[in-house]
Amino acid sequence: MGDAEGPAGAEPAGGEADVLDRLDPVVLHHIVNTLGWPDLRPLQRAAITPLMDGEDVVLLAPTAGGKTEAACFPLLSAMAGHRWTGTSVLYLCPLKALLNNLAGRVDTYAQWLGRRAALWHGDTKESQRQRIRAEAPDILLTTPESLEAMLIGVKTDHARLLGTVRAVVVDEVHAFAGDDRGWHLLAVLERLERVTGRPIQRVGLSATVGNPGHLLRWLQGAGAGSRTGQVVAPGVHLPATGASGPGEQAAEASSRRSAGEVELDYVGSLDNAAKLIASLHRGEKRLVFCDSRRQVEELGAALRAREVTVFLSHASLSVDERTRSEQAFAEARDCVIVSTSTLELGIDVGDLDRVVQIDSPASVASFLQRIGRTGRREGTVRNCLFLTTREDTLLQAAGLLLLWSRGWVEPVLPPPEPRHLVAQQLLAVTLQQHKLGDRLWERQWNGLAPFDRSAAPILRFLTEEGFLDSDGGLLFVGPEAERRFGKRHFIELTASFTAPPQFTVLSGRTEIGRTDPSVLTEERPGPRRLLLGGRSWQVTYIDWLRKRVFVEPADSGGVAKWMNGGIAGLSYALTRAMREVLLGADPPVSLTRRAEACLAGQRETDAPDTVHPDGTLVTRVGRDVRWWTWAGYRANATLAATLQPVADPLQRPTDCWLRLREDLTPADWRAARESVGENLVLPDVDPRAVRGLKFSAALPERLAVATVAARLADFESARAVLSEPARLVDLSSSA
Repeated sequence: MGDAEGPAGAEPAGGEADVLDRLDPVVLHHIVNTLGWPDLRPLQRAAITPLMDGEDVVLLAPTAGGKTEAACFPLLSAMAGHRWTGTSVLYLCPLKALLNNLAGRVDTYAQWLGRRAALWHGDTKESQRQRIRAEAPDILLTTPESLEAMLIGVKTDHARLLGTVRAVVVDEVHAFAGDDRGWHLLAVLERLERVTGRPIQRVGLSATVGNPGHLLRWLQGAGAGSRTGQVVAPGVHLPATGASGPGEQAAEASSRRSAGEVELDYVGSLDNAAKLIASLHRGEKRLVFCDSRRQVEELGAALRAREVTVFLSHASLSVDERTRSEQAFAEARDCVIVSTSTLELGIDVGDLDRVVQIDSPASVASFLQRIGRTGRREGTVRNCLFLTTREDTLLQAAGLLLLWSRGWVEPVLPPPEPRHLVAQQLLAVTLQQHKLGDRLWERQWNGLAPFDRSAAPILRFLTEEGFLDSDGGLLFVGPEAERRFGKRHFIELTASFTAPPQFTVLSGRTEIGRTDPSVLTEERPGPRRLLLGGRSWQVTYIDWLRKRVFVEPADSGGVAKWMNGGIAGLSYALTRAMREVLLGADPPVSLTRRAEACLAGQRETDAPDTVHPDGTLVTRVGRDVRWWTWAGYRANATLAATLQPVADPLQRPTDCWLRLREDLTPADWRAARESVGENLVLPDVDPRAVRGLKFSAALPERLAVATVAARLADFESARAVLSEPARLVDLSSSA
């Protein structure tokens, strides 16, 4: 998305040449003469007709598939042809960095027609916002949070600025749809349609997903049953159903694998990974993905110690620090950038030679995004080298590559029962309108569930607890909402997630980034040192009240640590694929001798006691009884709650197994399984998880707990495991 991609390798136009005539002639002139493109890509051609006909569309293509241009060229042509005025197109992204990356390109396209694009997000200066308010741009690039801030803010006349919107482009729509930001996005778009007084065309740009039809209907919101729409995905194989299915054409996947572009290695430690990266592919530009900020920092420091030119990118680095890294990396050649998933989305970091993955991402979709960063130059192929540091992550990577080899991609599904966001929206829309009719409030979301009449219990709680005041049939923002969310013009209301508290790290006046407070409080010998930006820093002063840490450079000894938010755990599909690997399945990629030896060792040592081809195993070693379900974290949490008579009550379920009571007998086990039937139980909820739910304070406790429990559950996978035979094996004698 963030990478400009033209018609390289475009198929001959053939009988479709006339579709280009629908584009505005000035746009077509610049495509040919300014960009120098002899033709458009198949995706870009296929998008013209539905977009110019005003249909809702999801454009599906791998990374660098030219989706931005596929959306912009027809919408600019429609803007000129229909003489739209004011801000007529919104371009929404999940990341500010992605917006920064796109703004110049989109503005260039707009200027072809004498139009203008502008940028508005949390880092936009007030002077720039004031100009937007005074002179509305034709295209406004922003985030859903900033869009809501415009709707509720006192400085912006939202009806004047946003009342002319005709179309909205949602970039990386799959990234929204899979979490609470998606619910927030849908609710804000419905409220925006109330402002415009007309339906707004919705265009989603997505990487490969397993359920594109479902994603389109999701994006259409309240109008899903009445609006026309289609998925546009030339060259991408679509699944036959909306449940799950392959992401890219099987032929393309097969050709990539047979060329040996994906290699799986086992290196045993992060330090060994640094040694390998430092010695391999010198002179090339390498992007290394890690799946934690701590790993990024430690690997960055290890590479820097080996005199590798290295840059870092993750969410706890300051904006300036990340921007400097990404810009320097884009301009350099012989270098490495180490990143979390922040560079997984379409931010342009130049022309890459290699992608290296430390351990394994948690999803096939993430892997497709990451490998899609390579192979863009003519004569090059997409490639990825996995360097796994532990036996369990080698197994996970092998399972993931097994799924990928079959063309399987996860379906994108919104989190269930977002009651906390219903509470947030009720407060936000009351702020926007200043008052709300206590009988007509649900119209604000055009009947979109769950922001409809079913939200009445939440509205009643908000009124009873003083978040809303009621007077003469009208609702107003109450004192409790002011107290909890009123700081800085209710800015807390516009973010749909809770970020763990972090301390800002400053060297002089330069902000380096943010660190977890636990690094500042835990007992450690010697001077207190942090690892941030791949460098060690010695703490000189801590301002506890303002949450600021002052540091100076140190030679070594820094510690990196961040608390992990959200629900951890692997999916049923990935964990089951790991089980297949233990049973002997190899992913059809290049395996190094080290990886082959480690997998062989796991199959010889671990597999006999943990997997069986004909079902699951319940193993006893002394007093330790484990049920090896290989079902994923959520299914195991569901099973632990459902089988309470035989499950150990003092356990935290894992991806692969759950612990049973030490006095379990075969009769107890049979009785517990037979008593379940269809009556599965929601998992138990840790109170800390409820506190991590943004706006949980605006919900009755029972509803907040029910929301978290529903998100922990996986009933379908739990039922699948319960339907399999389970073998009870006592391993005590052989242990």
